[in-house]
Amino acid sequence: MNENLFASFTTPSLMGIPIVMFIIMFPTIMFPSPNRLVNNRIITIQQWLIKLILKQMMLIHNTKGRTWSLMLITLILFIGTTNLLGLLPHSFTPTTQLSMNLGMAIPLWAGTVLLGFRHKTKSSLAHFLPQGTPIILIPMLVIIETISLFIQPMALAVRLTANITAGHLLIHLIGGATSVLFSISTPIALTTFIILLLLTMLEFAVALIQAYVFTLLVSLYLHDNT
Repeated sequence: MNENLFASFTTPSLMGIPIVMFIIMFPTIMFPSPNRLVNNRIITIQQWLIKLILKQMMLIHNTKGRTWSLMLITLILFIGTTNLLGLLPHSFTPTTQLSMNLGMAIPLWAGTVLLGFRHKTKSSLAHFLPQGTPIILIPMLVIIETISLFIQPMALAVRLTANITAGHLLIHLIGGATSVLFSISTPIALTTFIILLLLTMLEFAVALIQAYVFTLLVSLYLHDNT
């Protein structure tokens, strides 16, 4: 059991060729482009949810920030569907890989920061040194604010990776314990099975919440720089 604990987090391959790119592209199948005058119920519900989420996110943004609407809605749909598909048995969750999450977080964070330095140069530089700071503390505060700025993409990636990985590990451990307990004590096994069902329901919520939190933080970084 200990040997296979992290087996679900290894990058899958077929005949020695990594197939993670096909897994990453798979969620796009779940959101087909409408090509009918009257859509079916599934596409109608999808479009309603997309408009609702987009409207909620764009309330705080000005005209420049709203140009990122397509990027943000694509991001939340991709992370959400990837997290949900990773809860299926014998599947792989790309968002458990820190390298992939950093690959999403760093370009988006860098884009918002560069946008701020381009359009709000004075305001962006003012964040490094709050008004009224004593002269003695100026070098220290500049260093602290610079470090906090560069930690933002790392915090985005680590938060998403840690939450998704922890949930998958808990499901794996409790599922393994449940299968072992069925041959020892049926009442205890049923109790752990109920806990497993509740944990699985919680993980469905966490999968969607983490997608929303990741996108919301990117949206807040964008709002601070536009």
